[in-house]
Amino acid sequence: MFEAVEELIGEHADLEKKLADPSVHSDQANARKLNKRYAELTPIVATFRAWKQSAEDIETAKEFAADDPDFAAEAKVLTAQREELTEKLRLLLVPRDPSDDKDVLLEVKAGAGGDESALFAGDLLRMYLRYAERVGWKTEIIDATESELGGYKDVQVSVRTKGGNGATEPGKGVWARLKYEGGVHRVQRVPATESQGRIHTSAAGVLVTPEAEEVEVEVNMNDLRIDVYRSSGPGGQSVNTTDSAVRITHLPTGVVASCQNEKSQLQNKEQAMRILRSRLLAAAQEAAEQEASDVRRSQVRSVDRSEKIRTYNYPENRISDHRTGFKAYNLDQVLDGDLDSVIQACVDTDSAAKLASAR
Repeated sequence: MFEAVEELIGEHADLEKKLADPSVHSDQANARKLNKRYAELTPIVATFRAWKQSAEDIETAKEFAADDPDFAAEAKVLTAQREELTEKLRLLLVPRDPSDDKDVLLEVKAGAGGDESALFAGDLLRMYLRYAERVGWKTEIIDATESELGGYKDVQVSVRTKGGNGATEPGKGVWARLKYEGGVHRVQRVPATESQGRIHTSAAGVLVTPEAEEVEVEVNMNDLRIDVYRSSGPGGQSVNTTDSAVRITHLPTGVVASCQNEKSQLQNKEQAMRILRSRLLAAAQEAAEQEASDVRRSQVRSVDRSEKIRTYNYPENRISDHRTGFKAYNLDQVLDGDLDSVIQACVDTDSAAKLASAR
């Protein structure tokens, strides 16, 4: 599995040279892209070098162990450290989620349980706002529909890093942590409206999607068919007399753009290209939005108590995550924004599954 690391080391060294060139930083967008990739590769390179060095250290300790028993114990310690480095390197080489560094849009929707569900949705919103405050993220409520007794029928909030354009450090974005929150959350408690003290069960749905970035469109000239023809319409020196009109077809998608309003074929081609890029951009954005909708649907098919990912039990002060088996009796602290241990259990479970599939 580690054969590919040498190639990554070469890429890392090449990036280091490029970033040392002042001219590279004149293009800020490109410099950010290079810096991001460099930051992704740095821990892999550092861990691999430590892993290789550990083999030499173990060999040296074993050689000295023949004359000094203390080195035998040292060799055992170094061997254990090498095993830890091996697992760490395996994990670093597992393909990461490309959206991990992005900001997110988070929506909480009341579900089964009527007014009590809306009140619970408000509690969940407060939990996420408090968690964001602890981590240092910025939040902004975009849209909200409040219920009559308080809480929310539906509320959408933007959660962003301080930079507002996703995390600059790999894996430190909002999506990397909050993506595990999508699903149905179930609550068991005595509602404020319950006069006889009976415990009710209700649910609220949480939808989390990476915040879409502006989709850039690159047009490969080999993918274009350009046709020229005679302009039609009212007369003029250029219209109806020369083949100045231009029609451009983007072969992979079938998108067509044409222009005949300008006097020259070159001007019409430039205008047609602008139109084509705009149409391709709109199509790409629509596809990105459709993908985000698919993510939303996969998280919550219906806000029903039976499709729960987590249970919040107030009488026992217990929180249980049904995907990871995590259970703790500090529900009051979790609802106050202390979500780290709950989320970390999801991160660890996800990482273990990826590591197992990569072996």
